[in-house]
Amino acid sequence: MIISSDKKLLEVLKFCFDGWGYQVHLHDSSIQDIALIKRISPDAIVVDVYSARETHLEICRLIKDDFFTAFIPVIALINKRQLRSQLLNLKQGVDDYLIKPPDPLDLRIRVELAIRRSQYSFSATPLTGLPGGRIIEDTLKDKIERDVAFSFGYIDIDNFKYFNDVYGYVKGDFVIMHTAYLLYTTIKKFGNRDDFIGHIGGDDFIFITTASRYQDISQNFILGFERTMPFHYTDEDRKRGFIIARDRTHKIRKIPLMSVTVALLDRNNASKFSNIIEMNERITEVKRYLKPMAGSKFMLDRRNRSKNEPTYPMPVIYKREEPLFPYKPLGQILLEKNIISAEQLEEALKMHWRKGIVLGEILKGLGVVTEKVLTDALQLQESIGSQPMVS
Repeated sequence: MIISSDKKLLEVLKFCFDGWGYQVHLHDSSIQDIALIKRISPDAIVVDVYSARETHLEICRLIKDDFFTAFIPVIALINKRQLRSQLLNLKQGVDDYLIKPPDPLDLRIRVELAIRRSQYSFSATPLTGLPGGRIIEDTLKDKIERDVAFSFGYIDIDNFKYFNDVYGYVKGDFVIMHTAYLLYTTIKKFGNRDDFIGHIGGDDFIFITTASRYQDISQNFILGFERTMPFHYTDEDRKRGFIIARDRTHKIRKIPLMSVTVALLDRNNASKFSNIIEMNERITEVKRYLKPMAGSKFMLDRRNRSKNEPTYPMPVIYKREEPLFPYKPLGQILLEKNIISAEQLEEALKMHWRKGIVLGEILKGLGVVTEKVLTDALQLQESIGSQPMVS
């Protein structure tokens, strides 16, 4: 949708965008409300601020204030002389701007980039910021259509529902953010530059990598999960290794601490999945096979259906009763020494997981620890004993 009182500009832009295959809606008179915009639901809106009336500027704000139109990107065309005087007025209702008269090709690029950002934001999972269902599907379809070989991993947190029931959804959100951070840092360190990670929703994540990397990624993600996730529990629950909760039949049970299941598929010459539905059905089978097994585990499905191979290979299982190595997170050390409060640690961890900033730097920035205190805590952490992750 293009809103402008400049008829010549409307003609030029309509001619160009029609030629590029866009469906264009032109408006040279004032729009009284956003009912028309809701009905048309354009992918992007261009507003000529230089020639626009005050009502047009108000429309920009109304668009962003309404739940059903807030995600539509708004691009302003503005005169250079107006830039300083109008920018503050526009910032609440405009996503981007161009100096008028715009080069049509520049405007097209801005429109396409704005639409792409909008689609990503709309499809991204709010809690983690990772790509959601639509982007995951588009990525898989693209690889299948281009006949690219890849490994597809599906991650599911075991016993997360019980943790959520006992500790509440706020603590549950922390587990989800922490898991997303662990997956991101593991892929960054052990994966390829163009590997992909996504958040399906809840406690389900996916990653796309190559056959040469999936094992290192799976092993190190599990090791990171195993050594840090128990610290989301109270000291008492962590030491005894279970929580008391009601199962689906409302019976009181001892529920083990959270573990993680990683189910994997390989798309190569021997196993070419032709569509996402086939992949989803196959990986659901693998996940269903793995979930009842105690402990964190991963397994690649190497079965070849064309050769009637129904037998699963042996999964790699990590059991918590077999200690990986002694470890205590920095935040836990500071908390136990009463240097920081639980609230201060939670605030710092949110920033750490969402922005990837080193936790110690965040705590120093918040003014809750000094360099000396941080150094002492890090030395204590090292003395507790840790070993490098699997390479």
